[in-house]
Amino acid sequence: MTKMEKLTVTNSITKDPDWWRGAVIYQIYPRSFQDSNGTGTGDLKGIANRLPHIANLGADAIWISPFFKSPMADFGYDVSDYCDVDPMFGTLADFDYMIETAHNLGLKVMIDLVLSHTSDKHAWFEESRISRDNNRHDWYVWSDPKPDGTPPNNWLSIFGGSAWQWDARREQYYLHNFLTSQPDLNFHTPAVQDALLDVAHFWLERGVDGFRLDTINFYVHDDQLRDNPALPADKRNSTIAPSVNPYNHQEHLYSKNRPENFAFLRKLRAVMDKYGAAAVGEVGDAQRGLEIMGEYTAGDDLMQMCYAFEFLAANQPTAARIVEVLQKVDDVAADGWACWAFSNHDVVRHVSRWNLSDAATRTMATLIMCLRGSVCIYQGEELGLTEADVAFEDLQDPYGIEFWPEFKGRDGCRTPMVWENSNQNGGFSEATPWLPVSDAHLQNNVATQTDDPDAMLHHYKAAIALRHAHPALASGTHDNLTHTGDVLHFTRDHDGETIFCAFNLSDGPATITLPAGNWAQIGQDLHSADVSGKTVTLGAWQPCLALRTS
Repeated sequence: MTKMEKLTVTNSITKDPDWWRGAVIYQIYPRSFQDSNGTGTGDLKGIANRLPHIANLGADAIWISPFFKSPMADFGYDVSDYCDVDPMFGTLADFDYMIETAHNLGLKVMIDLVLSHTSDKHAWFEESRISRDNNRHDWYVWSDPKPDGTPPNNWLSIFGGSAWQWDARREQYYLHNFLTSQPDLNFHTPAVQDALLDVAHFWLERGVDGFRLDTINFYVHDDQLRDNPALPADKRNSTIAPSVNPYNHQEHLYSKNRPENFAFLRKLRAVMDKYGAAAVGEVGDAQRGLEIMGEYTAGDDLMQMCYAFEFLAANQPTAARIVEVLQKVDDVAADGWACWAFSNHDVVRHVSRWNLSDAATRTMATLIMCLRGSVCIYQGEELGLTEADVAFEDLQDPYGIEFWPEFKGRDGCRTPMVWENSNQNGGFSEATPWLPVSDAHLQNNVATQTDDPDAMLHHYKAAIALRHAHPALASGTHDNLTHTGDVLHFTRDHDGETIFCAFNLSDGPATITLPAGNWAQIGQDLHSADVSGKTVTLGAWQPCLALRTS
C-alpha cells in the first residue's frame, strides 16, 4: 500500500436500513481500476488494494460493474455464469477478500446485476436453443417467423438493427435487445424469475449490500409481441442511444416498460429486505425515464432508488433545465428517490461532454452533492479527467466499432485509472493495458493531486464532506426550487436544519437575494460566496451555501 492509500480514519459498517438514502456511491469499472497481476486488465485484488483511496474520498459505497464469467462480447454485460468470477478478474476468494476489505474501511458494496439477458454462451441458453421441448425451452424469448420469414415484429436493438436473431437449431427467432450474443430472458416463465432470485440470494449471502440493476425496465416484454409504434421526430432524443441509431425512431411500448415487471421487482425487494440490502435500478428510456423512476421507487416494496439519465445528456444542464428536471421528479416521483450522475462507463466524461472549465467542473461537483437524491461518481471523475482520445485501431467497444466515426463508442471513458506518473501506464499496470492510458490523464493522477491542496481531488473530498456534515443535504427535502437567470437556487431542510444553495452556472457575475432569516456562510473551502449582506454577489461559476441560524 502506497502512502497515498493509507487510511487515517477507521470506519465501520452501520446497520442503518436507510444507508442508501443520500449516499455517495463510487462506480468502479473493474477492467480499468487496478491490475494486480500484470495482465494489463484490472481485477478484484486490484480493487481491494485501491479501496483506501475511495474511503479517503468520503464515499459511502462502491458499485462494481460486472465481473462475472463472460465471453466479454459486451465487457461482462453478457454473463455466462451469474455465480462465479471471470478468471480475468480473479476468483470468488478474491471477491470475498475485496468485500471484507471494503467493509473494514466502512464502504458498502453494490454489484452490477444484469438480469434482463445473458450471454449466448450461458448454459441456460445453450440448452434452450437445442429444441422446442427441452427443460429450458421457454427460458428465452423465442418466436416463429412471419409467413414471409421475417422477424415476428418491428422491435429494434439498442446496438443497431433488428432485435431478433434467427437460430437454425429451432428454426425460430430469439429476442436480443442488445447484441445478438445477448439473448433476452423470458420473465413470463416462473422458473426464470426463481433462478434470478437465487442469483441475488447467492451474492447477498456473500455479503454484498445491494445491487445496481442493469436495464431494469427491460426485464419483461409484451407476451403478444405487438409492434412498437413510430415515435414522432420531435420527440426523439439521444439520452439512451446515439442519434445515428434508428432505435430512437420507436416508442418502446411493448419491448420494455411493461407493467408485468412490478411483480418480479416486489419479489426481488423481499429477498433484499432480509439482508438490509438496497438497489438502484437503471431505467433506460428516453421519453418516460423519470415517470418510470417514480413508479419503480414508490412505496416500500419496490426498488429504493433509480438511476436517472437526465444529467447524462449531451447538453450541459442550464439552471432552467435543472429546475425543470427536479420539478418533474417532484411531480411524477414525489414518493421516489433518484440517484444522480454526471458521468459513467457508457457516456463521454462530463468535463469533455459539456466542455467545462476548471471552475465549472468544481461548481458542478458541489451542485450534485447538494441535490436531493443519492449520487454516483465515476472513477476518475474526482480527478477532473476528460474523455480520452482512443484511436480506431485501439477500439475495443463493439458499439463504437459499429457506428464509427459518428459515434466513437464508450472506450474513451473506460481507459485505465491514473494513480501515479512513474510510468506511461499511470501505476495501473506493469503490462500493456487493455486500453491505452491517456497522455492527457497522466499529469492528473491521484498521487500528484493528493500532494496538491488545490487539486480537483480535494474539491471532491470537501464537497462530499459537506454533504455528510449536513443531514439536510444528504436526505432532506428541497423547497423553493427556482432560477434567477443563470443562478439556480433552492433550500434543503431536515429536522430543523435549513440550508440555502445557489449556483451561478455562467461565465459572468450575478447577484442573488437571500431568503428571509439570518444566514451563516458554509462551504468556504468550496469557494462559497460571503453572505454578510442580504444581496450576495456571485462570481463566475461560484456557489452560495448558507445555513439558517434563526
